[in-house]
Amino acid sequence: MKNVLILSIVLGCLGHGVAAPEGDGRRFTMQPIGTVQKKEGTTTVVIAPEFAEGLLHLDRYSHLWVIWWFDRNDNPDDRDVLRVIPRGNDANGVAGVFATRSQFRPNLVAMTLCRIKKIDGNRIELDGIDAWDDTPVIDLKPYIPAIDRAEDVRTADWKAPGKKAE
Repeated sequence: MKNVLILSIVLGCLGHGVAAPEGDGRRFTMQPIGTVQKKEGTTTVVIAPEFAEGLLHLDRYSHLWVIWWFDRNDNPDDRDVLRVIPRGNDANGVAGVFATRSQFRPNLVAMTLCRIKKIDGNRIELDGIDAWDDTPVIDLKPYIPAIDRAEDVRTADWKAPGKKAE
């Protein structure tokens, strides 16, 4: 696997929204655990050999969250966008990026819930993912309905492209 990305992140808070003194940000490094591979109609997450033992018992699950990096969207202009038109439909008006699933965000972390088709060694075949070929994968988490399901949910009713506001 190519080592395509190492993220160095500086945190400028001491916790609970208290700003750290200038130059006193905490730093940490996050590196990909694998990549998305799309070949001949098959979608696979290939885990780097040094992380493969972390897949033990993942085959007990039907679905998993793939957390990945929008690497092809990583530029200062896109990171500065804080308001977007949801789903690209003007009828929705403008919303903050944190109220949408927009690819424009200050931190380009993305997640997709995927069905596991099969696991073979360090390769997880999926039913699909909304990431490009060679996209860096930064984490995997099993989908657990008791944890991943919310009750009394309220969501915005963003109209799909081409639909009129009611």
